[in-house]
Amino acid sequence: MKDFDETMTKMYKMTFVLPDGTPKDVDAPEGLSVLEVAHRNGIDLEGACEGSLACSTCHVIVDQDYFDKLDEPTEDEEDMLDLAFGLTHTSRLGCQITMCEEMDGLRVTLPSATRNMMVDRKV
Repeated sequence: MKDFDETMTKMYKMTFVLPDGTPKDVDAPEGLSVLEVAHRNGIDLEGACEGSLACSTCHVIVDQDYFDKLDEPTEDEEDMLDLAFGLTHTSRLGCQITMCEEMDGLRVTLPSATRNMMVDRKV
């Protein structure tokens, strides 16, 4: 996780909607990914690959207003999203959304489950 001097970093607001429908408002430092913001705030967003774009466990459903502001997903992100549980037309990976002024007020919903292919894999 990135180290930030939060006294020198712009802070934005964002809301995580938990699988049970409970909203949790948090402060989100500029430059952190949604995955990192979740971890800093005790939100249960797995991120098994630690943001290296090698899994779909940080899948979030982005509110349409903010989804339209995001850059198009890369081919690698689309490939990982194909593995996500509960995929919707506004699904994205939390590790690929970076907090910035345009994302102030971002609202994302956590799906009710995740698919971690590594858990079932026998080594």
